[in-house]
Amino acid sequence: MENRHGTILVTGGAGFIGSNFILHWLASEPAHVVNLDKLTYAGNPANLASVSSDRRYNFVQGDICDRGLVADLLLKTRPRAIVHFAAESHVDRSIHGPDDFVRTNVNGTFSLLEEARAYWSAINQAEKSGFRFLHVSTDEVYGSLSATEPAFSETTRYAPNSPYSASKASSDHLVRAYHHTYGMPVLTTNCSNNYGPFQFPEKLIPLVILHALSGKPIPVYGDGLNVRDWLYVNDHCEAIRTVLSSGRPGETYNIGGNNEIKNIDVVTTICSVLDELRPTDPIVPHKKLITFVKDRPGHDRRYAMNATKVETELGWRPKETFESGIRKTIQWYLNNEPWIQSVTSGSYRQWMATQYSL
Repeated sequence: MENRHGTILVTGGAGFIGSNFILHWLASEPAHVVNLDKLTYAGNPANLASVSSDRRYNFVQGDICDRGLVADLLLKTRPRAIVHFAAESHVDRSIHGPDDFVRTNVNGTFSLLEEARAYWSAINQAEKSGFRFLHVSTDEVYGSLSATEPAFSETTRYAPNSPYSASKASSDHLVRAYHHTYGMPVLTTNCSNNYGPFQFPEKLIPLVILHALSGKPIPVYGDGLNVRDWLYVNDHCEAIRTVLSSGRPGETYNIGGNNEIKNIDVVTTICSVLDELRPTDPIVPHKKLITFVKDRPGHDRRYAMNATKVETELGWRPKETFESGIRKTIQWYLNNEPWIQSVTSGSYRQWMATQYSL
């Protein structure tokens, strides 16, 4: 089938945000999508089952560190853009084993940039002017805020505090350097905490939902007063699509949900919604399951994102409030028990027991 609308290459498209982005893209755009994913523990092809037969979608299993594979894939598919999600992303896992984070987030991004640069340098001028490399990053590169400090802006000094955030900060710097040194048309987005469908249940919101449904203790780190800015994943996907279309090469755009909430309030909100939707669960009210556990090392106190730049320059704003987004998220998990069963394997249960001593 001839592709008249170009192709985009998505790395890490079987993960949480990547798979939501591909679903969002194919529902909104005519362009084809090639998904390159290594399929580590959090990568799940089932996330994309609904588009597996779509002629505009193609999955390739592979590692972004495999430069030969990446080079061949770029020459074969000739994408007009690369959207780079592929990353190890869980802070707790980075504390226990930082090696994978440096390999994927730093070395992998470097390998991808090098092959993208070679590809971009060789294409014709018309294709070259339209090409974009969009790097998806995190608010955690900026470090931690006190209760009174202003939200992170695109010019906030980097101060990463975990092996995960340090590895993402390194990749951000590499992407920036490839624009300033080689002229590559790169874009970087730094987003706040995402939540929504298909999120692997090691992260706070799906973990709370699953534990509450099964009557298991709900672990909350420390005093539960750490603050995060919560962004519904579909809003994030729309922001990425907007930046890819209209963002200025070389620029960074912060993407946030305008929802600063304490962790304990996130947990109690989920419990309250489940009290309403699942009144016959093993333990109700669900907040009885809340169990405070030892805080993790170097736990950042507060993140907050100033998204004024993307809002004023590109016209993007989140559509979901936390209240509307969390209800959609909870309902999705209630409706997708087979997906939950498939991802909460023995290795997942072992990780939970080790991490939270529950």
